[in-house]
Amino acid sequence: MLNYVREKEPISRAEISHETALQRSTVSLIVEELKNEGLVYEIEGESTGGRPPTLLKLRAAGCIAIGVDIGTAQTTVATGDLVGRVLRREAFPTDPDLEVTFQRIVTAIQNFIASEPAIEGIGVSLPGLVDAETGTALFIPHFKWRDWSIADELAKATGMPVSVDNDANAAALAELWLGRPEIRDVRDFILVLVEEGLGTGIIFDGQVYHGMVGGAGEFGHMTIGRGAPVACAAGSDECWEAFASERAALARYSQLQSSRTEELEFTELIDLAFKGNEAAKSALVETAYYLGLGISNLTKGLSPEAVILGGEIARAWPLIADALHNAIAQNSICRGLPSSVAFASTLGSDTRLMGALSLVLAGKFASVMPA
Repeated sequence: MLNYVREKEPISRAEISHETALQRSTVSLIVEELKNEGLVYEIEGESTGGRPPTLLKLRAAGCIAIGVDIGTAQTTVATGDLVGRVLRREAFPTDPDLEVTFQRIVTAIQNFIASEPAIEGIGVSLPGLVDAETGTALFIPHFKWRDWSIADELAKATGMPVSVDNDANAAALAELWLGRPEIRDVRDFILVLVEEGLGTGIIFDGQVYHGMVGGAGEFGHMTIGRGAPVACAAGSDECWEAFASERAALARYSQLQSSRTEELEFTELIDLAFKGNEAAKSALVETAYYLGLGISNLTKGLSPEAVILGGEIARAWPLIADALHNAIAQNSICRGLPSSVAFASTLGSDTRLMGALSLVLAGKFASVMPA
């Protein structure tokens, strides 16, 4: 019921009853519960000649969730409302010492809880292999963290329910609940999260597909060639990640410049490209080709309705869209069938953080938590 209001607001009780096939009396009872919980409110609609209709809207204002985005360089802890808007945030460098990072996360969460009594849960996004069912971080490659029972430890430290998932899975969930309007009716799509590494989140039938112990979606390590400009996190120069990550684009730019560019950030590379720097544009376009090559392999095997490109690279979409679409088309083996639509995420640079918040929001909006 809450999800109907979220997607179609303002909406009347009669419309909800018609779309859900529930009795009007049942709808009214549930609506009253949602009103009492402060999740929906009523407004007066426009009259068409008779009594103005009473319509329902989502009461988005007010903190309801805490999101924790643990990145390889920075960790962000933030509060969010019912529609995923970030209200307050605190960010700090991610310390390689797990205990140091954990204690800073706990302190930030406790400070937020002390000032926001309506918080219902905590969502955590992690850059590695996660067993979402148990809330255990099985392996975080960048820090070599293993078997971290973060959900249990965080729940004990804060007294709050905790949901944990891989950053790409969480970002895919954010696209499902908070992303482009075109995705609302799409049941099967893939989110390709391009960052220092490369990950994918898979949505099947409106739910995150995790596979065995969270191992699904590790397409960043599928082999697509040899002699990539960088090595992947596992040390291979044959992986998709090694050809199509932010690091790969920066390495290409460095080669074209014949100079050291270790200090250049990926956001700066995009800025240079928009300013007309040909080396920067060339590096991004070649990276887009390899992104399209990998996406073509995903569409051959999974045939999703859509593929969404997330991360900072989404900002470069006007520069890379043609190269990416051409690579997908050139590597298609089913030219008689409609291909998956590929487009850029609209969630901006907070994709992973929005994913962390979505781990909590999904529990409010979905009849079941993502499996």
